Amino acid sequence: MKEIRLHTTVPTEPIGFRLTHDEPVLLVGSCFTENMGQRMAALRFETMLNPFGIMYNPLSMAEALRRCLDGEAVDERVLVQRDGLWHSWLHHGSFSRRNGQDCLDACNSQIARAQQFLGHCRRVIVTLGSAWYYVLKENGLVVANCHKVPAAQFELRLASVDAIVEAWSPLMERLQKAGIEVLFTISPVRHSAYGAHGNQLGKASLLLAVEQLCQQFGAYYFPAYEIVVDELRDYRFYADDLSHPSQMAEEIVWQRFQQATMDDDTIALCDRYDSENRRAAHRTIQRGDDGEVNGS
Repeated sequence: MKEIRLHTTVPTEPIGFRLTHDEPVLLVGSCFTENMGQRMAALRFETMLNPFGIMYNPLSMAEALRRCLDGEAVDERVLVQRDGLWHSWLHHGSFSRRNGQDCLDACNSQIARAQQFLGHCRRVIVTLGSAWYYVLKENGLVVANCHKVPAAQFELRLASVDAIVEAWSPLMERLQKAGIEVLFTISPVRHSAYGAHGNQLGKASLLLAVEQLCQQFGAYYFPAYEIVVDELRDYRFYADDLSHPSQMAEEIVWQRFQQATMDDDTIALCDRYDSENRRAAHRTIQRGDDGEVNGS
């Protein structure tokens, strides 16, 4: 009798290096990167997460990583004032400040910190979100965040596979020479603003470009996108916005990520730290404002 299969399994073989608590990890990319990075930090890995803040397009990520490698500061030419705040076109809104110099200081302190971190880091994880990106019409600058500036000031473009590979190849050469291993993932978050077909075009460009970079530079790929889209493949694994993975989907991807990147000892240590974190959180919830413990 032929077995009935109710879902597709995406294989996740171990990649070519192991993540351990002794190896610092730099994580760059989308909100999916934030989720993975926060989990790693909570489990006591030495991490640096998104030195430019959350980013989605591969060209902005390449520029951010290049500046981190070079320690190249940003200046007032990348600033814009909007709604009482100063923003950097190259950074997430978490770097925005009421004073322009404060914004530059926040951006540049993280660039300096990232350059120092890369000096002893041998693992970089990059999560690309979409190949769609915005360009300022006045000067052709690729922006990482539009900061709610009117859409008429931007041109929306789709990065080609060749353009992505061209932007990343010099970085990959530098990282390779420095002995830094790179793991790429594609975010499973749907970018519905570009429409269903547009979202797929953005993901397709990323998938093809990453495959080429992995082949050329010996980088690695973890199929987070395929696990959510092809294996889970159900709206119960998405949040209420129907675009972001649900907590259950994130947990499934995290467990598969651990299996692909960590050995048994590291996973066991993660489980121990996770248990400690849960006990600590439980004690905090049970403790009242007067310092007395409420409940069991």
